[in-house]
Amino acid sequence: MSLTYALLLFFVAVVVIVALAGYAYRLRKEVKRRDAFRVAEDQQAQLKSLENLDWVTAALVQEQVDITEGAWRCKVLLEIIDPSLTEKPEFQAFAEHYELTKHLKTHSARQQLTPRERMEEDRERLAAEEQMRDAVLAAAQSVLTWRKKGGQGLH
Repeated sequence: MSLTYALLLFFVAVVVIVALAGYAYRLRKEVKRRDAFRVAEDQQAQLKSLENLDWVTAALVQEQVDITEGAWRCKVLLEIIDPSLTEKPEFQAFAEHYELTKHLKTHSARQQLTPRERMEEDRERLAAEEQMRDAVLAAAQSVLTWRKKGGQGLH
């Protein structure tokens, strides 16, 4: 192998290595950009969930929303904010009420029930609401108190 041929191969190898290093650098920057975007999105979702939780709990305490709907929404929002929040004793009423009523039909599935079936489900829902009313309202008040003390969930 001649010296010229060896130098040419060496030059090509250096160019390939530099090109690959540049490509790796661009990929690394893109990953960092996407990670920063995902973190910003997560923080925005946290803030929106906390804001929605404030609205729902305030509506529950003022009895502007059904106990079942409010409890379900609070449970879901607490799970979005931090899944361990639903395990806190003062917030467990939401999950307990959900367990009592999760078998009830909603939305289009409810519309497909016969009037008799719908009335039976309404009776079950109202009985569960009566049973859990005080606990759910107390849990909603606990959420409001937690939020006033600066409760933020994960972030």
